[in-house]
Amino acid sequence: MTGFYTLLYKEVLRFWKVSLQTILAPVITALLYLLIFSHVLEDRVQVYEQVRYTAFLLPGLVMMSMLQNAFANSSSSLIQSKITGNIVFILLPPLTALEFFGAYVLASMMRGIMVGVSVILLTCWLIPLSLPHPLWSLIFALLGCAMLGTLGLIAGIWADKFDQLAGFQNFLIQPMTFLAGVFYSIHSLPSFWQGLSRFNPFFYMIDGFRYGFLGASDIAPMHSLAIVAGSTAVLAAFCLHLLKTGYKLRH
Repeated sequence: MTGFYTLLYKEVLRFWKVSLQTILAPVITALLYLLIFSHVLEDRVQVYEQVRYTAFLLPGLVMMSMLQNAFANSSSSLIQSKITGNIVFILLPPLTALEFFGAYVLASMMRGIMVGVSVILLTCWLIPLSLPHPLWSLIFALLGCAMLGTLGLIAGIWADKFDQLAGFQNFLIQPMTFLAGVFYSIHSLPSFWQGLSRFNPFFYMIDGFRYGFLGASDIAPMHSLAIVAGSTAVLAAFCLHLLKTGYKLRH
């Protein structure tokens, strides 16, 4: 396991050395979203009974920040290694596919969780949080970051240059995130868009995470957990297959 711990340390050190960009910048972005939307919509929108819109919005913003940064961590690290050529120093040691996968995904989870915790700590003095089901929030946060870290690894393996990776993020990750109920409840949508939202796994991540904060959700949390866990398992199996076959890395 020495190789796994070394690679994990390298990946954590990589984002921690530039924490102003990887931690502080997304926290500030989330705070700006919160301030702007709460100022404009606080007195005009109520999603759940006796729940302020700002309290509804915060868990969605926290989860959105965690997901986007978990994806960015693994994808950017791998594509940079491929383009600069230092990927060879990772492929030469006798690392198994599981060690390679575990180090990248775990580092992505750590970055995502750090961003999420930072957003919560900086906003708890503005928005009182009751957190009636903290375990549900923790489970969905870990699964969500693991899923997006895995997606980032798949994107990094597939992409050969930065614009391909940017296309993956701009046309898949960001739309699925913004259309997952961060700023609204799907019950406020027309029936067609409600049905379409149910095919978006990001919706279940955000809805389940929000349940831990509010004790209310659009979908039963156990249902959301099954979909998120199943999606993560499928993506992890596919990513491990790519690593074992050496797709676009060794061949």
